[in-house]
Amino acid sequence: MICAYVIEHEKHQDLKKMGAKDSKLLSKNQRETLYPQLKNIAADIKVKHLSAAEIDELRRSISLNVIEQQIMLKLTKELKHDLEGIYIDAADVNEKRFGLVFEKEFPKAKVISKHQADKYFPVVSAASIIAKVERDRAVKSLSLEVGEDIGSGYPADPKTKNFLKKYYSQYKRFPPFVRESWDTAKRIRKGHSDSKITDYFGSEKKS
Repeated sequence: MICAYVIEHEKHQDLKKMGAKDSKLLSKNQRETLYPQLKNIAADIKVKHLSAAEIDELRRSISLNVIEQQIMLKLTKELKHDLEGIYIDAADVNEKRFGLVFEKEFPKAKVISKHQADKYFPVVSAASIIAKVERDRAVKSLSLEVGEDIGSGYPADPKTKNFLKKYYSQYKRFPPFVRESWDTAKRIRKGHSDSKITDYFGSEKKS
């Protein structure tokens, strides 16, 4: 989930007063409370959700960082405002390089491309919160769809990993909302393959 968020310059202080900061530093309830407030004071918002299949197809030719860069640029171009400043959460080890395409496309705007920009710039924090809330809602919807709590959907979540392992073990595939190119999915698939042992009679047993 990627969000482009625009606010008038004079309203930047409102973001600070509201408590907009890195979405990871806020509780779920805090994000849900801020979500409508942030939407109400925004001049414009664009949110893009790429499906697992779309990402897998793009990953055949470009990296995830480039995918994020392209989507960010596309959303920025769709904004119906003359942008004085563009603040970007850089998804590249080289912050400057990540922002170059924005500088080229928006020569009149001041472009700031920085790692963890959502920690330093309230406008990026606002985008982070909106994207996080919409992502959480989408994951909850998937849990209802499959009839089981799939967790947060993040690789460090044991509930998510256990769901994927169980699902793959049962169906020998992942559900359609899981990226096949995701490293977590690759490890689970490889671990399932490695768990098979062929005995002397040619049959397979699972350890």
